[in-house]
Amino acid sequence: MTNSDLINNTILFVKQKLENAEGGHDWFHIERVYKNALLIADGEVCDANVVKLGALLHDIADSKFHDGNETVGPKMAREFLESNKVDQATIQHVINIIENISFKGGNSEKTFSSIELDIVQDADRLDAIGAIGIARTFNYGGFKNRPIYNPNIAPKLHMSKEEYKNSQAPTLNHFYEKLLLLKDKMNTETGKQIAKERHHYMEGFLSQFYAEWDGEK
Repeated sequence: MTNSDLINNTILFVKQKLENAEGGHDWFHIERVYKNALLIADGEVCDANVVKLGALLHDIADSKFHDGNETVGPKMAREFLESNKVDQATIQHVINIIENISFKGGNSEKTFSSIELDIVQDADRLDAIGAIGIARTFNYGGFKNRPIYNPNIAPKLHMSKEEYKNSQAPTLNHFYEKLLLLKDKMNTETGKQIAKERHHYMEGFLSQFYAEWDGEK
């Protein structure tokens, strides 16, 4: 099987698995991360095939939709790749990306590092900020029936992984608990440049939001 055939098979597999996914974690999220990853990879020396597979499979079974079980995604990805006769080194690299890509409150240490992980992680984080990041955040808040904003509930920084996973805070708090932190956590130069622009956009949105909330002109 050629790499092109493998990528096409992976796209079909992911589309099928995420057919009924929540709007911020659906196929279109994967597609955007895939495009971001290709853009970033173009300026790096890396294994393009690992980047593509990592981007396509990184959210195949997000733990937040599987009762917090972080083993479902890697297991599903491994079974798919093995069924497509992918070599074990590539499979393990992709699994390592899936297991280490998540924000998890910003406190977890990576147990694995590679330029391919750096690229896919940046690509995923770029989709969490800027205009699309704002849209995804409020979409997920609505999905979880959370209040948009409550000025009496302050954002909680430096949460543990468990606190982050179980948070029921108003959606706007998520900007301070994650989104505004991502700019300084980017790995690649391309990622940093794009993140800076999207970060600035979010700051403008928040200024406008508070002005409207307070009834200002």
